[in-house]
Amino acid sequence: MMTDYREDFPILSREVHGRPLVYLDNAATAQKPRAVLEAMDELYTTCNANVHRGIHTLSQEATALHEGARERVRSFLNARSTAEIVFTRGTTESLNLVAASFSQAFLREGDEVIVTVMEHHSNIVPWQLARERWGFTLRVVPMDDEGRLDLEAYAALLNERTRLVCCCQVSNVLGTVNPVREMARMAHDAGAYFLVDGAQSVPHFPVDVQELDCDFLTFSAHKIYGPTGVGVLYGKEALLEQLPPYQGGGEMIARVTFEHTTFERLPFKFEAGTPDYVGTHGLAAAIDYVEAVGLDRIAAHEEVLTRHAMARMAEIDQMQFYGTVPGKTSVVSFNVGQIHPMDLGTLLDRLGFAIRTGHHCAQPLMARCGVEGMARVSFALYNTEDEIDRFMEALQRVVRMF
Repeated sequence: MMTDYREDFPILSREVHGRPLVYLDNAATAQKPRAVLEAMDELYTTCNANVHRGIHTLSQEATALHEGARERVRSFLNARSTAEIVFTRGTTESLNLVAASFSQAFLREGDEVIVTVMEHHSNIVPWQLARERWGFTLRVVPMDDEGRLDLEAYAALLNERTRLVCCCQVSNVLGTVNPVREMARMAHDAGAYFLVDGAQSVPHFPVDVQELDCDFLTFSAHKIYGPTGVGVLYGKEALLEQLPPYQGGGEMIARVTFEHTTFERLPFKFEAGTPDYVGTHGLAAAIDYVEAVGLDRIAAHEEVLTRHAMARMAEIDQMQFYGTVPGKTSVVSFNVGQIHPMDLGTLLDRLGFAIRTGHHCAQPLMARCGVEGMARVSFALYNTEDEIDRFMEALQRVVRMF
């Protein structure tokens, strides 16, 4: 039973405003199982030391755990080599790294980068910043009213000037699962590279970078039950070799003189400074945890929760859903009549329910949907149908207040 795993998450036993916590904000961050918390605590209490160049035992033990985490991620994504796994502070930094380094290496005035209308700000703003420096053009793939990307329009945007396509595998607002494998093939046929924002996909179903044939993929540890402050950039080795470093400092150099610096081999040339080796160990523990549960089981469970939630929520008069494409993942964004989503979220919090309200770092998508903001519930392996039924009772109670 998936409910058996709830006991692994200590925070789920707490109360909020004197009521049992029902945590439905998993697209923002997932809660952490004891296995992750204990793994990080054990490292801090048994072998905390700066990694890599230390000759002493603690440093070598910490290094082994840190590099073991890199191998764990490589296996999890089915990358070819640990040289293709770069540790960052999160998806946002991973995307900024690609935007800065790829632009410097490949983009000039007249070139084009394609994004989609449903991208998170972290897959829009870095490209706008790079555009100001390098002068390329940013193109946008539109979507239909259900939240499905317009692939005909995408095909029409691809041309000999296209250098890179950037697309979320799953929308953090709509829950739409985009056909990134097909889109990557189309990009490659046009001579362009393809980047996948996997922040909302990697925690919810198996992702194989070789099967997708993407050139880059990013995700964050904290959304897959791991710690905050740790992220991953996957990049094909031959492509990463062509990119300049993103930051300078310790760890990423081979030799420094005042006249010239040579850089470390992959992936270290992109990892300036002391890495969060405790966080990467926590990420490895989180991957161990989700694989023990089974990503296919998690996906099936969350699909049931999503269908149940949308069916129950549709009972409410003036319910407006955003993102209704079949096969969507465990994100349900909505508004009810003219009730402000922040009012809904505030009142639901008083009843013990944690949901997300606002623009969800996707203001262009809000504009496409004709709203300033939405309420959003999102599910994880530890959520239950009973929680959804209790959420419905609370939501109906709140709606009756307006």
